[in-house]
Amino acid sequence: MPSRHSPVAAALIGTCLFAPAASASTSADELVRQARAHEAAHEEDVALRRYTDALTIDATSGDAWLGLGALRMRLGETTEAERVFASAIDHVPALHRALEGRARARWALGRRAEAEADLDAYATADGDVAALRELAGWYGSEGRTPAQLATWRRILATAGRSDDAAAEREARRMVRALVILVGEADPAASPVAPDATRSALAAISRRGG
Repeated sequence: MPSRHSPVAAALIGTCLFAPAASASTSADELVRQARAHEAAHEEDVALRRYTDALTIDATSGDAWLGLGALRMRLGETTEAERVFASAIDHVPALHRALEGRARARWALGRRAEAEADLDAYATADGDVAALRELAGWYGSEGRTPAQLATWRRILATAGRSDDAAAEREARRMVRALVILVGEADPAASPVAPDATRSALAAISRRGG
């Protein structure tokens, strides 16, 4: 059955339906702006309220989630920050920077494997060389040199694709240095000779596996 609404009436109806969502987004943006101003003035309690109010109005406000999580981290409320970033990912799955924030919160909480997985996922999604560099640093701090080397190789490849000459030079230097440190533990740099492989398999066979 044809619509009884004139084109003008249909347009007015569409505007009315869209207006509440647009208004909510605008209000949330204004609250985020106020929150940042209060942060700059060292009025953290008020800033926390403004970020929370913004999310009450618009639960998909990426700026509000990121601002609230970062403020919680800065205040030393690491567990709460981790919860904020996790909620951000639930509400806005495409908000990759929430993965970065949650990674740092989890690292601070000692949840190292989860933190590394988050930062790796963020760096992969955004091609972020700085995040990969941070991840390599985490591996290095734990003495996981092969993982550190693999990450610097990823940095080298990423920098090459993005024509980042400075990052590419840095990555080449780090890869050369780490290859020396890793030595025979690096299959890419020091592949096992076929004869050595056969000897190892024979030894295993003699021992009965």
